[in-house]
Amino acid sequence: MPRLNANEYDAVIIGAGISGLVCGCYLAKAGMKVLIAEQHYKPGGYCTSFKRGEFNFAASAHFLGGFRYGNLNTIFNDLGIFEKLIIKKFDPSNKIITPNYIVSFWADLGRTIKDFQTVFPDESDNIEAFFNFLIESDPKASLRMRTWTFKDLLDKYFASAELKSILSFPLFGNAALPPSLISAFIGIKIFREFLLDGGYYLEGGMQVLPDALAQRFKEFGGELQLSKLVKKIRIKNGKALGIYVDQDEFISADYVISNCDARQTFLKLVGKKILDQDFMDKLDQMVPSLSGYVIYLGIDEHISELPQTGVNMWVLPSANLELDNIYHAVKDGKFHNIDGYLLYVSPDKRSILAFLVAPFKNKRFWINNKKKLLDALITRIDMDIIPGLQKHIKFKDAATPQTMFRFTLNYKGAAFGWACNPSQLALTDFRKPSFIKGLYLTGHWTTKGFGIPGVMYVGHDTANMILRKWIA
Repeated sequence: MPRLNANEYDAVIIGAGISGLVCGCYLAKAGMKVLIAEQHYKPGGYCTSFKRGEFNFAASAHFLGGFRYGNLNTIFNDLGIFEKLIIKKFDPSNKIITPNYIVSFWADLGRTIKDFQTVFPDESDNIEAFFNFLIESDPKASLRMRTWTFKDLLDKYFASAELKSILSFPLFGNAALPPSLISAFIGIKIFREFLLDGGYYLEGGMQVLPDALAQRFKEFGGELQLSKLVKKIRIKNGKALGIYVDQDEFISADYVISNCDARQTFLKLVGKKILDQDFMDKLDQMVPSLSGYVIYLGIDEHISELPQTGVNMWVLPSANLELDNIYHAVKDGKFHNIDGYLLYVSPDKRSILAFLVAPFKNKRFWINNKKKLLDALITRIDMDIIPGLQKHIKFKDAATPQTMFRFTLNYKGAAFGWACNPSQLALTDFRKPSFIKGLYLTGHWTTKGFGIPGVMYVGHDTANMILRKWIA
């Protein structure tokens, strides 16, 4: 390929989230001249970390899953990422904690099955059949269930409402939908890649992953520009020609890949005048996922009763949850009872992260409720899991859905892109719009990727789509 001028690239990628970084690495590795423009001052999107004094916190995502049952092994090996990371596996990866029992997700599938069978002996055979299906079913078999909800799948195996509730709560936390609304296909992926193959912790915190990908991208010859806000994608005669960035600087490219939210991509960066009317109608009907409320606690070294570190603990005041009711209450902003939450104690025993599914609402709502919810959640953790916690907190803060929006520009602070219901899966134009040549999307707004393994896969696949055209 001939050498390009300074502001001319083979491909530009908008956003240095994990999918954009993976896509950029594959393109640069193949020899393309690639620029990634990121509006934040660090790469990673929801996979960033931050420091407050002596404490290091994961902003949102805090562990990896999917090395055995997902795509991470292949991609990490392809890009030479393993040599840049120190990864520790925690076992169990997840626990569900109720007032009456604890069940765990172990690396050993048989041990996981036994844990559930001990608590629900009447469902013993069904539990074994269900978990074996999750592991043994091939992706094509799961894809045939794309019209099913996870409730449909649970009803096929189980009679116990309590068992179905506790199996569904980690999905509610990981995708912000109850079993009656979440796609069975996505539910299966969450179980395989997050619950049955989760618990992989990166030494140094989650930020080391995007930093390692960014470093590899540069080693392949790519250019990463941080604090660089993309203002517009230039379209002419149905073809993407490049991007406008700060101060209306134009950067030309043969391929433009957006790793930011789909509404921002199409409504702001492309513009309504360019959009096909059928696509506009489809976009208007799309529903984003709910957002999240995250608290960050820095603690001293004198807590004698810390729970197991490095494990996601799904804490439920009652095991028989009406998740549909909870979901609708959350959407309405009525979630102060804290019907369940995720708790994670860092491996160094110095920080605690807790997470609630939360609505976007508006700035005034969160100005009024941020501190109230922070105090209420600390009180619940003190009562449920860590007695005396409040006396050992040296730092506390929280991220609201407004915070999520500010740092990622995700529509309504959405935590998981589009809501993962069956009708919003694998929609072609959200990956490669047919009415604009040279424009691609990557990441969880494509309706094809979920979680870190999923968006990595989409980043890899998007790069392959482009490379097939570029090489030809």
